[in-house]
Amino acid sequence: MTEQSTAPTTGTATRAELSLAGRRLSYVDFGGTGRPLVALHGHLSEGATFAGLAAALGPEWRVIAPDQRGQGESERAADYTREGYLADLEALLDHLGLADVVLVGHSLGAVNAYQYAARRPERIRALVNVEGPVELGLDGSHPLAFLLGLAYGAATREALVEKLGPAAPFFADRLRRTPDGGWRLPFHPRDMYDSEENVHGDHWADWTATSCPALLVHGTSGVIPAEQVRGMVERRPGTAAVELAGDHLVHLGAAEAFGAEVRGFLAGL
Repeated sequence: MTEQSTAPTTGTATRAELSLAGRRLSYVDFGGTGRPLVALHGHLSEGATFAGLAAALGPEWRVIAPDQRGQGESERAADYTREGYLADLEALLDHLGLADVVLVGHSLGAVNAYQYAARRPERIRALVNVEGPVELGLDGSHPLAFLLGLAYGAATREALVEKLGPAAPFFADRLRRTPDGGWRLPFHPRDMYDSEENVHGDHWADWTATSCPALLVHGTSGVIPAEQVRGMVERRPGTAAVELAGDHLVHLGAAEAFGAEVRGFLAGL
């Protein structure tokens, strides 16, 4: 593994990267000398979206947020399996020398966080699960099926925005330049479709495998059914739940309240 730092992003934040067998894994280090917290985003997102959380938690906490494989500034991977995501997280923690870390995860990132904790509990101090179910896709539904109709790239930014149609407002501000001067989405639609497919399943065994302190944050109109929220708290020792007004993206839509809840939870560690 190698690291390469790039120009600062905002404030004291810097972007750096690891080379994992020739594949770039990029991450944002929001800086500071506080206790380490690694934040894992969900599908169709990237690490920079945790800037608000980093601001809410600083300077007591040093927030590090990778762009998970195939998203943001991280290069595409050969697969999007559970094992692949967890190996990336292990490599990042090894590189940073983190052994007593808090994991915060949203959606896909939340599943990655609690599955990693189940396998390496000695490295994890606490978990914050934001809208990460323990049962998902068991009915055969696929919420990211619409991606297969999206264009991945175009010669100009304007052409790509036009091709994206109704989806353009969700991604237009995060389009990336390509080496040949074209433009592309910050993820490949097929990759994310496969990733969503692979995260589906019954993950109760992973969720209940650990008993470190955990905060479950869910939105009033989020994706975790109320009965599943109750079960996640009742069946896992050390778990508290908080409901915030918002949807699946409650950590962004109710950013101030989310930051306050996470800060309060971490204060008790």
